[in-house]
Amino acid sequence: MTDITILTQKAYLNPKKVSPYIQNILDERVYLQQALEKKGLSVDCASWDDPHYDWSQTRGIVFRTIWDYFERYEEFSRWLDMVHTKTQLINPKSLVDWNIDKHYLADLEARGIAIVPTAFVDTSAYRSIEDVCKEKGWTDVVIKPAIAGGAFHTHKVLQSERKNYENLFKELVAQRDMLIQPFQETILSLGEASLMVFNGKYTHAILKKAKAGDYRVQDDFGGTVHDYKASPEEIIFAEKVFNACETMPAYGRADIIWDTEGNILLGELEIIEPELWVRNYPESAHDFAEGIMTYL
Repeated sequence: MTDITILTQKAYLNPKKVSPYIQNILDERVYLQQALEKKGLSVDCASWDDPHYDWSQTRGIVFRTIWDYFERYEEFSRWLDMVHTKTQLINPKSLVDWNIDKHYLADLEARGIAIVPTAFVDTSAYRSIEDVCKEKGWTDVVIKPAIAGGAFHTHKVLQSERKNYENLFKELVAQRDMLIQPFQETILSLGEASLMVFNGKYTHAILKKAKAGDYRVQDDFGGTVHDYKASPEEIIFAEKVFNACETMPAYGRADIIWDTEGNILLGELEIIEPELWVRNYPESAHDFAEGIMTYL
């Protein structure tokens, strides 16, 4: 029996061509595998949608680079319901189910976490961008799906462009729940910091910045990653976010931004398949492995 199976998607399992992007994925996998093996665990790697993999023969599976799940959400959801009856999920299914939908932000806000102000527009209760902005007093906003990643179906909507986006927004809401958030100007100047937390303890951070003329910090859109030294206040904030979860995640990251007054706001909590930049701080692989061990 295998102790831990690291989950990926088919494109990253045994890639024939290795770009710098894919090399980062492979390096991260090696760091985690070596850390787990140093703890005496046997490690395998599999694609989450492999129909032939025997999930009952592994003690636990760790979600990593399954970055196609939100584009195949119904298929992934069925697989998730099946696999959790076969083995231990790390992070556990209760956290995955909760974190997969950005409505979790409302839960965290109710538990005392300062989040980016968010209005939810669900398929069952459509409201136009114009109506939401008038109600909230917002000007420029960002629209995004409640279930997504990597800026999928994410659009910045200027106040002057609302009418141009209403039809698209209505089409999106007909298919999925959506979010509207006021655009935070500071992301253009300060960027977005990602603070990694393993087993409840902060380890390291990076800073993501958008390319000139864009607002999206993801590398898919030309964003860049920089070293970042989190302040004591930011570290306390990130650990508080993790403590606000109903169960302590084994691993994850808190993405934070700052408002114009310098207050820390949670952009997203990533505890399903987050990029964790272990390659920037290899020692954190051991903390990562410790978090996994707590669930075994």
